[in-house]
Amino acid sequence: MTTTIRIAIAEPSPIIRLGLEAQLKKLPRCKVLVSFLAEDLKREVSDTLPLVSADIYILNPLLCGLRPRTLLPQGSDAKVVALSYGTTDEALLRGYDAVLPITSSTQELSALIDKFIEIEDNKSEVSQDLTSREREILVCVVKGMTNKQIAEQLFLSQHTVITHRRNIGQKLNIKSPSALTLYAMMHNLIQSSDINIHGKK
Repeated sequence: MTTTIRIAIAEPSPIIRLGLEAQLKKLPRCKVLVSFLAEDLKREVSDTLPLVSADIYILNPLLCGLRPRTLLPQGSDAKVVALSYGTTDEALLRGYDAVLPITSSTQELSALIDKFIEIEDNKSEVSQDLTSREREILVCVVKGMTNKQIAEQLFLSQHTVITHRRNIGQKLNIKSPSALTLYAMMHNLIQSSDINIHGKK
């Protein structure tokens, strides 16, 4: 079964931009729909990026900066890839999910996209187990939020939160917070940097 994915590219060089599009369209496991963001000025990219919905963004860090997620459409959980010319220290690109050197082979590009497709497949499996509200609560639990904090954030009663937490434990057959954390990370529901950002009081 062929998966259709939307990829947005922000890269000022037409040679690199069109070459990347040509390689993406050769990928065997998916049909790629490519859209190009503003191609020249940083101001135009920052204006355009929030308006373009995609599954994967391949961005030149010189155009989009080191914190590209701040430019994405609100609520987007798309993957963000830095297109690297080899002159940027990869340690500075922590705001990106992956780095794609412009010297990458078609096989390396395919492996990167395949990895993201597998991540999406894992998310689909989770969605069959948990409702969207249960996933929201699971993420809050893993972040270290109390029942009261979850209830306030999601506009629920604490009793409802407790009921959802019980259902999550029964569905997944997981009881401990540490095991829930591991589950959420394995299914890409949360990033390690998000864990315990709401300290329990």
